[in-house]
Amino acid sequence: MGFDIGLIINFFNKGGVFMYPILMISIIALTIILMKWWTLRTKSIIPKVFTGDLYSLISQGRLEEATGLSMREDSSIARIALAALSGNHKDREELRENIEEAGRRESHELSRYLEGLGAISNVSTLLGLLGTISGMIKIFDVIATEIIVNQQNLAGGISEALYTTAFGLSVAIPVFLAYKFFSGKVDDYISELELEGRKIMEDVLATRDLTPLSPDEAPSGITL
Repeated sequence: MGFDIGLIINFFNKGGVFMYPILMISIIALTIILMKWWTLRTKSIIPKVFTGDLYSLISQGRLEEATGLSMREDSSIARIALAALSGNHKDREELRENIEEAGRRESHELSRYLEGLGAISNVSTLLGLLGTISGMIKIFDVIATEIIVNQQNLAGGISEALYTTAFGLSVAIPVFLAYKFFSGKVDDYISELELEGRKIMEDVLATRDLTPLSPDEAPSGITL
């Protein structure tokens, strides 16, 4: 069966004016979903090869090489590591603040646009409801103004109510699922970054012959 553009045009015509804003926000949602799918890959956040090489260099006291490695790597953990390594001459509290600040920046970057997906899911549902109300108004207007109800006019209002509702929900449901999926991934990544940030901090301090960190001194700024 070939692609029939006429069916799509007919679908939108029957749904009324509210079909078009729903279509517009669905395109925005799809753009955000594709972007988050690309940016939330593991190798963009915590690549295992990089962390293995990083910890090996730090444990050997080769901090300059570890710094260079972090500068060449484009990932969240590399930027957090760079914040720790570039401040390795600072005291413990300043080093912790460096890592926390880097963690906050990465948390913000990871969660960027996610609330937009949640908003689109809600707005799509509301636009569908608004289309339903618009269709119902047309139905009652036909009933109120026509002594003998024209079935075609009545059907137009019913079509607008049903088509807009269906289209709004067909956008809202998958967008909401995508929002929950990506939110879960971001939460998992942030938890991992907290652990890795603590480990990097401990290893850097160990190369300076400082005492181990207490649990209260672990970086805590990597939060949503």
